Amino acid sequence: MTAQKQIDLLMSFAKVVSRIEDLDALLNTMAEYAKELVDADRCSIFLYDAKEDELWTTVAQETDMPIRIPADSGVAGYAALSKEIQIVVDAYNDFRFNPEVDQSTGYTTRTILTVPLLGHNDEVLGVFQALNKQNGLFTREDAEILLLISNYASQSIENALLSEKLNETQTQIILKLSSAAEFKDNDTSLHTKRVGLYSRLIAEKLGFSKKEADLLELTAPMHDAGKIGIADAIIHKPGKLSETEFNEMKRHAEIGYKLLYDEDNELLRTAAIIARDHHEKVDGSGYPQGLIGDEISLFGRIVAIADVFDALTTERPYKEPWSIKEAIKYLQDHRASHFDSSLVDIFVEDISEIKQIYNNFHD
Repeated sequence: MTAQKQIDLLMSFAKVVSRIEDLDALLNTMAEYAKELVDADRCSIFLYDAKEDELWTTVAQETDMPIRIPADSGVAGYAALSKEIQIVVDAYNDFRFNPEVDQSTGYTTRTILTVPLLGHNDEVLGVFQALNKQNGLFTREDAEILLLISNYASQSIENALLSEKLNETQTQIILKLSSAAEFKDNDTSLHTKRVGLYSRLIAEKLGFSKKEADLLELTAPMHDAGKIGIADAIIHKPGKLSETEFNEMKRHAEIGYKLLYDEDNELLRTAAIIARDHHEKVDGSGYPQGLIGDEISLFGRIVAIADVFDALTTERPYKEPWSIKEAIKYLQDHRASHFDSSLVDIFVEDISEIKQIYNNFHD
């Protein structure tokens, strides 16, 4: 490769990587550019897991198998511990090489170039590894190119890692709030889990992206969070609620919305909208706002189906569980009155998928 070609690729990499926020996309981009720039057969990026003291791959080209190794293992471990470049010209005759990864992946490593990935304060983020130079051996010039890519992308990697950690924290908050709602209404057991999975089933059939489906599955279990603000005597009453009690119970939709809503947080904002909308009916007879048809959020319309279906097929103090067939008939009988007709049709088109969720997470 000519020097000008390398410069052009590095300039292209700089432009592309500056626009990437997703960690996996960022690391995959690094690996693809590095593979061409240093003429490697494949590239791997190991990140350091301080809690487990391990190096693990989020990117290992040509294999979907996750790889985890002790932080002091193999050539990657040497690069991480020493924070220095490691060049191997004959892997199976080099004391630094750990053949266990080859044994697990079926790959044969011959030559290796590994450089450390360092953060802004010189802490180890992981290592960047190129395997099997296509022509000849890896050189110091190849190492400098990998280091250049690593150094340029290190701030983006740190930002992406921080973003992932914040997302994980938000997810844990959502799950804790879901658990709190379940403790309040402890007769529903795995109800919230199933509602999330049934909702995801509809979303995937609608063609939602993975990110959108993940968001719905995560936030759908929060639909009854507002029950935290309803008296236990009403929540756990074994018989039919009086009109006054039912009006009080209906308040949980607005309570959930007010409890969860945060304009700047997508997870909480979405969970709040679901909590508010999941008791609306497409004919306008639902609550709390009496919305009609598409006035109800799509997520709210989806969760309405998942929630009612699961409530019908679950034993409660005041009723025996319905069969899946009976619950599906109820949904179909209330198409265009309670439920969005097209969403009902999508949900029930493959009963085997419904049964799988029902059986795997049955109370």
